[in-house]
Amino acid sequence: MNEIIHTMEQHVSVRKYKKESIPKNIIERMIGAAQHAASSHFVQAYSVVYVTDETLKEQLAELSGNRHVKNCGGFFVCCADLKRLEVACKKQGTEIKAGTTENFIVATVDASLFAQNLALAAESLGYGICYIGGIRNNPEQVSELLHLPDNVYPVFGMTVGVPDEKHGVKPRLPVEAILHENTYDEKKYNELLDEYDRTTNEYYKGRLTNQKDVTWTGSMSAFMSQEKRLYMKEFLVKKGFNQK
Repeated sequence: MNEIIHTMEQHVSVRKYKKESIPKNIIERMIGAAQHAASSHFVQAYSVVYVTDETLKEQLAELSGNRHVKNCGGFFVCCADLKRLEVACKKQGTEIKAGTTENFIVATVDASLFAQNLALAAESLGYGICYIGGIRNNPEQVSELLHLPDNVYPVFGMTVGVPDEKHGVKPRLPVEAILHENTYDEKKYNELLDEYDRTTNEYYKGRLTNQKDVTWTGSMSAFMSQEKRLYMKEFLVKKGFNQK
């Protein structure tokens, strides 16, 4: 056990923050640390928009359906970004081949690795965070507000700030459900998920706020049996991520 692993294991999503801003030097240090995430072929295909304008935060809160966006200490929109690489190619007299599935995956993964490093940096300093997938509820409007060019799309947002609430850590799937040795073993899932349903049901019924009588498979069944954000493919193609 060490301090970093302990910090990782204490992660919770924070949606209520104290009205405290984050000093600029701390923001820059967190971003600098996040940049040390691994990057495929060192393309560093990500950018982050740090939103400080209060009106803009209110608009993004409305578009994402997350009220705490306008009340957090700092709001970040993490983007998959091939624009900078397009400029790099032009400087060398070549033309970027951006619109491939591989480049889409690389840029999305790069942005995600950067964001997770940012989350860990923030939590190591005592801040709370929450990923905002709702930024994709209205991706075109978000792109217009943030002036995102072609070959750039918003993957998700992240609120950061001083927590004004305390939650218990949600129990994760047992390691055995995630870890496969040498070959993939789906036969173990029925038994392991029965066990996990009992664990999550006890957690949800016993927590201090928002108690409910649900299980993980029940929640996932309701969530995964619906198609969501079907406009994303068309939006991505418009932005240059043609996924050939």
